[in-house]
Amino acid sequence: MSELLDRAIAKVKQLPKSQQDEIAATILEELEDEARWDSAFSKSPDLLAKLAAKALAEDEAGKTKELDLDSL
Repeated sequence: MSELLDRAIAKVKQLPKSQQDEIAATILEELEDEARWDSAFSKSPDLLAKLAAKALAEDEAGKTKELDLDSL
């Protein structure tokens, strides 16, 4: 286990059990999400590259517009 993870777990151990459970559930959910993404991309390894190429081609063709984060 990494030193950072050891420190995080030590801090979590100091919290009430209900908060520990919330954090544990969040971590498990995140790990499951990551596994689903890994599985999805491993089944179609070229898909992401194709989507990126399409997005770049659309941008080069002037079919995109800059995202205005201030308007969100």
